[in-house]
Parts: sequence; structure tokens; C-alpha cells
Amino acid sequence: MVELTTEICELTKAQHFDIDLNGTIQRCHELIRNGHYSAIIGVCDNNPIAVVTLTETYALYAGGKIGVIQEFYVSPDLRASGVGSMLIEQVQGYGKKQNWSCIELCTPPLPEFERTLKFYQKNGLIPVGGRKMRQSLV
Repeated sequence: MVELTTEICELTKAQHFDIDLNGTIQRCHELIRNGHYSAIIGVCDNNPIAVVTLTETYALYAGGKIGVIQEFYVSPDLRASGVGSMLIEQVQGYGKKQNWSCIELCTPPLPEFERTLKFYQKNGLIPVGGRKMRQSLV
């Protein structure tokens, strides 16, 4: 997650995140332990090379129970190698087992993320509009 958020901040030239590695690890363990979060990790030679994190939520417009990809990251040197597509396939299989009606994600509507958008479209996700918005409550 540190690599992902660092890359986003560098691409957009803005500090969107303040990621503390130890705090993030602790939060991840807690969310997974409490059943609020799942992660699929791609590993090669015992090294993590990709990760996707997922949550389950509900939406009337989507027919009920859906999956949300919260974070998706593939090491830069392995992009366009098929690793990301394999990760999407794993998410689809997981979602079917969970009886999700669909999978959603948000990618910034910025030119810096055009390649990301094309990757998701190539893997069966379609733009449905909207922008991610946030207001801190802490």
C-alpha cells in the first residue's frame, strides 16, 4: 500500500495520503481478522509482487451485495505481464463465491491514470460514472 499511495502522490503531484507502515499493517490485520476486508496477494519467489484488497457492501442500484476493490497494485516491472489480469480473475472468482452481483472500483478521472482505466476495461470492467469524494471524520 505504501508503494501504491506513493506512486499516486507522485503522479498527481499532491499528497493525498499519509501512510504509516506500522499503522497500516496493524489496520490491515484488524480489518481482515474482523471479516471486513480481504486481500489477494500475488507472490513470485517468495516476494509479494501484486495485491488487491476487497470489501463487501450493499447497494440498491446494483441489486444488493457487491464487492469493492479498495486497492489494486502490481509492481511496475511486472505491469503488462499478465499478473494484473490474473489478479482480476481471482477477484471475479472470489466475488462469485461470495454471491456478489458485481465488482466496483474507483480510479481517478485524471490523464495520469488513463493506462489504468484501459487495463480495467480490457479486463471487463466498464466506466459507470462518478468521482470519488472524501471528507475526513477524524
